[in-house]
Amino acid sequence: MPGSMSRADLVSDLKASLNDAAAVFTAASDADFNRHLDHAALDFGRVRPRVLSGSVTLVADQDEYTAPADAIDEHSMQWGKNSKRDLKPWDASWPGALPRMDIVGDPGARKLVFSPAPSAHQITVLGATCPFRYFAGHKIDASAANTTIKPDDRALLLLRAQAEAAKEMATRNMHKPVSMRDGISGGRLTGTPNALFKQLMDMFEAQAS
Repeated sequence: MPGSMSRADLVSDLKASLNDAAAVFTAASDADFNRHLDHAALDFGRVRPRVLSGSVTLVADQDEYTAPADAIDEHSMQWGKNSKRDLKPWDASWPGALPRMDIVGDPGARKLVFSPAPSAHQITVLGATCPFRYFAGHKIDASAANTTIKPDDRALLLLRAQAEAAKEMATRNMHKPVSMRDGISGGRLTGTPNALFKQLMDMFEAQAS
């Protein structure tokens, strides 16, 4: 049975798996280990995409709208797709080419950008409510129920967090071999941080496929 997906339990198991390498990370309140897990969760969407639904109320000739807070990238826009199938280009209600929707900007301040901006005619024909799907970031929460990574992928998440820890050790120019237990089998791994990072990432990619 997979263990708990709460942040505290994941941090505890990550620290234990790093063996002597855990002593390198001394920030208060386990900040280093929390960072490793957060970076791992950020990369997790690459191998386990999280697709959510949203909607926005369109305004004629307005091209920018606030994106969902957890949005990373656009997936698809459903606005007008079904309605347009029932119309012909010679119909007076033909909406023309639909806008492209993109999600742009920095995390926490991302925007939905429609190109070109929806026209008054399009909104009249297709309605102002624009449903869409988007790729959302994974998150690790204090409550296991709110962590978005599935319990079955717990070991894979820990493996990716271990790789993040090894990468940080390598960037600190640490060359002394360290020992840790990989997140999948619990097997002992020993090597320089740079070598362990590559080995752990290769294992992560193989297990995620």
